[in-house]
Parts: sequence; structure tokens; C-alpha cells
Amino acid sequence: MENPGSSIISALGAGSGVDFIRLATDISAASFAAQRGQITARAEALTAQVSAAAQLRSAITDLSSALGERIRTGDLAPRGQIANAAVAAPIVPAGTSPRGSFSLEVTQLASAQTLVSRSLASRDALVGEGTLTLRMGTVDGSSFDPDASRSAIDITVTATDTLATLATKINAASGGAVSAYVATGTNGAQLVMKGQEGAASGFQLEATGAGGGAVAGDLEYFGWTPASNNGELKATARDAAFTLDSVAMTSPTNRVTGLPGGFGLNLTATNTGAPTTLSFTTDSSAYTSIMEDFVAALNDIVGQINQLAAPVGGELGNDPGARELRRDLGRLAGQVVMPGAATGEPSTLADLGLSLNRDGTFRLDSARLNRSLETSPDAVAAMFTTGATGVFATFDRFARENSLTTDPSSLGGSLKRYETQQAANEERLARIAEQQEALRERLTREFTASERRVAASQSTLSFLQQQVDIWSNRDN
Repeated sequence: MENPGSSIISALGAGSGVDFIRLATDISAASFAAQRGQITARAEALTAQVSAAAQLRSAITDLSSALGERIRTGDLAPRGQIANAAVAAPIVPAGTSPRGSFSLEVTQLASAQTLVSRSLASRDALVGEGTLTLRMGTVDGSSFDPDASRSAIDITVTATDTLATLATKINAASGGAVSAYVATGTNGAQLVMKGQEGAASGFQLEATGAGGGAVAGDLEYFGWTPASNNGELKATARDAAFTLDSVAMTSPTNRVTGLPGGFGLNLTATNTGAPTTLSFTTDSSAYTSIMEDFVAALNDIVGQINQLAAPVGGELGNDPGARELRRDLGRLAGQVVMPGAATGEPSTLADLGLSLNRDGTFRLDSARLNRSLETSPDAVAAMFTTGATGVFATFDRFARENSLTTDPSSLGGSLKRYETQQAANEERLARIAEQQEALRERLTREFTASERRVAASQSTLSFLQQQVDIWSNRDN
């Protein structure tokens, strides 16, 4: 006959703490699996949408930056040509568009004052002691007109100073207004001092020493004024002098700036009595090249939109920002980029050859671009500047408007919305993780309490088992 006590104990059984923890973990994970799966899938979709929107936004902003850089530093500026290349070299700064031709006659190049001292035995010879005073101004024959706006520079010379250290002190004190060095030639060692170009950059050197300046070793040996015989003036500071279309002009340096249309000149020689011709021409191929590159870049963006915003399978298939970007691209060719253009002059991107195909891609209408270049080269050049109007300003505004995070219908607004949803999704996942952990801990506590109750029941059953065995033995 089966022992009933044994059957009861076998039916209740006994569990281990480790099993209860694993069971609590599995139950809590299963309880939130569906929610967690939905949120995780949404997170993956949002990540793809953020990446796609950011990719398109980068494409248009990168094109805007590249376009501006190409206009600023590219080869669109007119090319200057000068008939007598020995006289000057034209300078066309980025963003300027000089036009036409000019007559140029250079009568004088700018020069710097060069002063050579009387000689000493060597560069290490002592120069005496006292004070050298450097005054800047204009040297005119035997007269000197000091520049009242520039303070005199006092240079203290000690008894241990040599010709070499004196040159070092002059360089340090003058702040670049005068440079000095020691040259050793057939006459011995001499101090050479050079100023900057321009008539107003002349100088004289006043020396206050112990003796009368008649011999080496006395600092006054190095003093120089236009009326003195000390040292030798090798070159006088002068301004450059030239005429442009018979208008007399001067420049303190041989690099002349601010000429009509913004161009400049590097003057290199004189041509007194023999004017030369300076002209500026537009390189049409440069404009064709930049428009070809612009069209190619726009088509690359269109290709990305077609892929990323495809109705089926596209990460941005139903995105308002992508739709708005597509619409804006479709209107781009007709955009007026030069509101103040005169009647008949090019004013839109279509006038520069930008044409829209039926499938939304672009092509370059070379015939229309060439027609604009032939009839209005100056107007075309004006469209390729970094000013408030023109091709760059228009596309830069296009890129910024489509990137605005404050506009919910723009690509920037879509990106912000996805990023906000992504952050909210992450918060939901974090809350679910907290709830799941709380459930696991509660179940673990309940299972542990149940285990203790089962253990207590087992103790009672063991006692009953003993009693039943005793009663059974009595019956036998």
C-alpha cells in the first residue's frame, strides 16, 4: 500500500533560489517583450530617418560651401593682360570683376631709403657709447621733414656695443620701420640701414656721443642727416608714380591696389614716354566649367532624394521636408538671382543655362549660357560674386531655408522632429527597462517568500509523515 505522506511531499516538491531568480528574470522579460520590440523597431526606423535627413541636408550645405569657395578662389575672375609685361603684372583679387582696357605709363618706381655708414675694421669693432635717435619722415635733397605722427626712437648704445650688436639693437627698436645689417666688403665693415618703400618712410639718424664724431669708436661717427657728409645715401625713399588713362597717380609701394573695378598692379619697371596697354577679358570656359559642376552636383542631390524619399522603401518616403526640397529644386532654374538686372540682361539661373528635365534632373543648356556670355559678359560675371545677390547668395539662401530647424516643413525641421522622437524613444526604452527590473525584483521577492512557505510546509509534512508511520506501525 502507497504511503500517503510520501505522495503529499512528492507533489509539493522544493525549488532552489537560483531557479526562482532565473524564472523571475524570464517572466519580467517576457512581460515587456512586445513593447520593447515595438520601440526597438521604431528606434531603428528613426535612426535611418535621421541619417537620411542629415545626408540630404549635408549635401545641400556642402554644395553651398563649395560654390562659395569656388567663386572666391576659383578661376572666374577676368584675366589681366599687359602688352609690355616688363612694366607691371596685373592683380585681380577674388570677387572683383574689372573690365575694359587701360593705358599705363610708369614714370617712377617706389624705393626705400638705403644708408651705408662709414667703415670700421670689422663687425666686432666697438662703436662708442651714447644715444642714437631714429626719426622717420621725408628726405628731400638736403632737407628732412619729420613725420609728426611718428615718435622718435631712441637707441641706447653702451661702451661694449660692436657694429654687429648695434645692428641688432636698431632692428629691435625700430619695429620693422628700418632694418639694419653689417656688410663686410673691400672698404671694411659697414652698417647698412634700409627703410620701407615710400617717400614718407625716409629717416635720419642723430647720434649723441662722447667725442666729435671724427674717428671710429665715437658714436657720432654713425650719425646721418641729409645735410651731413657722414655715411653715404645709396637710395632715397620715393613713391611710385604712374598714369592710368592719363590720370596721374602715386603709391607708397610698388604693389598698387584699389584701381577701377578692384584690380591692382605690381609695378616692376618704368616706361616713361612709351605707355603700354592693360586689358581684362573674361574666360568663358571657366563659367561653363562651374555651371557643369553645379549641374552635376544638383543631379547628385536629386539622385539621393529619389533613393531616400522613394514612396516604397525610402527612409523619407512620406517626409514633408524631403518633399519641400524636391519642390524647391524644381523651382531653382527660374529663381531670380539678380533682382536689379537691366532689361535684357541675364537675371536667373536659367539664363546661365540651368534647365530642368521632366524627370526632375537638371541639364546644362550650353547655347543659352553662351548667348548670355556673348551679349552680357559683365552681367554674367556680376552673377558670380559673394555679394548679397547672385548665384552663390541664391543657393546659400536655398540651403539655409531648407536646413531651418524652426520650420517644420523643411528638411531641417524633419531632422529636428526625428531627433526629438529618437530621444523620446530612448526615454521610453529606459522606462521599460526600469519597469522590467522592478517586476523582476518583485517576483524574486515573492518567489523567495513562497520558497520559505514551502520549506515550512515541508517541515510540517515531515512531522505528519512521522506520525503516520507511527500510527501505521501500531496497526501492524
